[in-house]
Amino acid sequence: MSPISKAEIKNIDHLGIVAGLIDEIGIVEIINDKLGMDSREKIASGTLVKAILINGLGFVSKPLYLFSQFFDDKAIKILLGEDVESDYLNDDKIGRVMDNLYKHGLNNLFIEVVLSVIKKFKISTKYSHLDATSFHLHGEYNSEDNKEKIVT
Repeated sequence: MSPISKAEIKNIDHLGIVAGLIDEIGIVEIINDKLGMDSREKIASGTLVKAILINGLGFVSKPLYLFSQFFDDKAIKILLGEDVESDYLNDDKIGRVMDNLYKHGLNNLFIEVVLSVIKKFKISTKYSHLDATSFHLHGEYNSEDNKEKIVT
């Protein structure tokens, strides 16, 4: 059998850039630092989060139990690491990691990642923007001006 017949072709597409940026920002390390490492697990929480991000930016929408199939035709060893197999990316592990992320606080993790990006890429914080679309007001105003407007 010639060496060429043993060749295996795997896709990376734009996901190589995504994986590279995740590595550059240090998201895997931040997640592993905050959630800790369990020596009984085959894959670290940060690596699983990286897989979730890659999957989410791979424009695929499948049920969670089919998550590992997304990586079947991908160069998983390049995207996630030499010691990662697609069957490590199962719905049980994803559920445990998501529960731990929620317990730790997603806003806290998000802020830490953003601060890492600001520091890494030397982004000026002289100007900032608050996205006010997440603030909502429900109910009625208790002012005389409003009552007059409603009556008229």
